[in-house]
Amino acid sequence: MQEEKKESSKRLYFIDIARSVAILLMLQGHFVDATLSDEYRSQAYVGFAIWSYIRQFTAAIFLTVTGIIFTYLLLNQTTASFFQNQRIRKGAKRVIALLFWGYILQPGAFHVLQCIAIGILVIMVFYGFSLRIKSIPLFIYFMLASLGLFLSNLYFGALDKNQFWPSNAPAFIQNIFHGPMSIFPITPYLGFVLFGALLGSVLHRVGNKIHSLIYILPTFLVGICLVFFSNPFFLWLHSIPELAYLKLYMMAWIPLKIGMVLVVLSLFIALEAYLWRSIKPNLFLKLGQNTLMIFITHIFVLYGPWLRVSVTKYFNHRIDAHYIVPAALVFVLFFVVLVYLIDRYKKKLSRVVLPIQHFTNRFFGIKN
Repeated sequence: MQEEKKESSKRLYFIDIARSVAILLMLQGHFVDATLSDEYRSQAYVGFAIWSYIRQFTAAIFLTVTGIIFTYLLLNQTTASFFQNQRIRKGAKRVIALLFWGYILQPGAFHVLQCIAIGILVIMVFYGFSLRIKSIPLFIYFMLASLGLFLSNLYFGALDKNQFWPSNAPAFIQNIFHGPMSIFPITPYLGFVLFGALLGSVLHRVGNKIHSLIYILPTFLVGICLVFFSNPFFLWLHSIPELAYLKLYMMAWIPLKIGMVLVVLSLFIALEAYLWRSIKPNLFLKLGQNTLMIFITHIFVLYGPWLRVSVTKYFNHRIDAHYIVPAALVFVLFFVVLVYLIDRYKKKLSRVVLPIQHFTNRFFGIKN
């Protein structure tokens, strides 16, 4: 109980805010992408152009924030050995759950859930290394690993869509790297989770000092520079004859996304520091604390795997642009209401959920 109180007292709510925003952006992004009529899918339409620009950052924010949260909470609990650490055991349970649901929802494919699962596993492995090899700080592992994964895009990004890697491996293995159903392959998307882990390790050291302008302003400025100058910088590098063969311009989208992540996080830190100084648990924050449930449910509602009824079965690319905004709002509100009802009736629902939770916790050695 003392450890739980300690974790709660150190909670940084801007992380929950970012996660809630990311899940809401994901919901509307998937809905619009699945239902908007094809005739309006053009950059000539200002609304679609703005939506497309914002949507490209959703996954990067979500993956980064996931790495931040897990690492920050892991480092806050250092009283136990590696295998006795409750965060390690909860992490192992989370990895299994994410892999299970990821392959249930889309068999064979490597999607965001699997990418997050591998990310959490890698974070735990690096944490174990840092306990054994104390001469190397933990953030060095995360920095080098994320950099390596991002640089891997120079190779994997240049591969043809039908050129799968490893060439002779089964499809489900290829999908992890570059395969027929690689939606969020670890090369390079795992890099965002580990970049988040790097930020989480920094947050652990800085603590509540993160709310000062000394940290907020540089983070914001670095993010702005990456957003506006990544593309010009990498195109300039490509224009240098000696570097042209490297095709470095293929890397530009990665620092662009990192920049937007830093801008968003710095803005939320500033909001928490100067406007929302006394944040209390509320429905908005609970959205970010129920991302797995929301993700799984929205897949069934929107795409209907294993079901005969779904949104796309009736409205696939059929909704007119004039109705897409209210339709997306209704879709998002459905999940807001769902989280509200689950929170309101959690005592009654716990009769079903708690026995399952207690069983899985005992299996992983997690203290209830």
